[in-house]
Amino acid sequence: MRRLGSVQQKIPCVFLTEVRNEPSRKRDCQQFQVVATESVNPAALESDVHCAAATEKIDGTCCYVTTYRGEPYLWARLDRKPTKQADKRFKKYQYSQKTCKGFVWNVDEDFREVPESWIAAHRVQHENGHPVPDEHGHTPGWVPVDHTNKQYCWHASVVNYDAGVALVLKTHREDEGLLEIVSVPLADLMEQTLELIGTNVNGNPYGLGSKKHPVHVLVPHGVLRIRNPPPVEFQQLYSWFQERQEGRVEGIVWHCDDGTLVKIHRHHLGLKWPVGDTFLNTRPVVVHVDETPDPDASEKDLFKSFSSINGKLFSCIRDIPFEPIP
Repeated sequence: MRRLGSVQQKIPCVFLTEVRNEPSRKRDCQQFQVVATESVNPAALESDVHCAAATEKIDGTCCYVTTYRGEPYLWARLDRKPTKQADKRFKKYQYSQKTCKGFVWNVDEDFREVPESWIAAHRVQHENGHPVPDEHGHTPGWVPVDHTNKQYCWHASVVNYDAGVALVLKTHREDEGLLEIVSVPLADLMEQTLELIGTNVNGNPYGLGSKKHPVHVLVPHGVLRIRNPPPVEFQQLYSWFQERQEGRVEGIVWHCDDGTLVKIHRHHLGLKWPVGDTFLNTRPVVVHVDETPDPDASEKDLFKSFSSINGKLFSCIRDIPFEPIP
């Protein structure tokens, strides 16, 4: 299977969208919501979305693997955002002009500090050596995940830099209906983006682990193919999400042959997410993690936990017990 697109920027909706003045179903504090119209986005048509690979949109937080200090490293998403005063000025302009086009940022003063190790995401434009923010005033970027930084402790739990490996959930090579959790060399994930999912990410819609034993894994973008995707047509997509077991997903991301990515989220269609029984939890999963555990590692060390159940098959990821099996 060809490697599908890397997620470095915000992915546009496959349909043209409109803003409605009603509380968002996605964000509690947002008093408007973005919904899809029935018109397919011309950019999607231009990229031949009808022939694109349809994949499950996973509900987590975006990560990236690239070099840091000469070694493959996991990086966490960190967008450079405006200061409170600059954001207030931006929103005032937006409200008065009914658009954000034409607003001028002071790149030197209007943005919050980011760590020295921060890098801008691919395709971010630069002017005079400075990255330029997107239309919402954010500059997408990445920071390396260090085990000493408590802010990224859940990211850090899925990588072992000494061994140069990461814990990954993906489709089994020989059986597309079977999932597997494997230990993958970070070098094999170079320049890929992945989604971190688990106990302490986005309310844990997939039910992984517990407060007593938090569990997180990385899911490479594009790895979970939708085997019989619906056509890119509003009513057929709406019915698919409502009626099909395969439709119990957060959304779909289409990977076009020219590298363009487009998506649909259930919220774009006015549908609820999360749902009680996700499609991800209808698929059996086998564990293939055979790392030699650090003798000093905590009982909650994920590599140690998964190694203890290496070779075991489970009905779904939610049902994996994270204590050694006799």
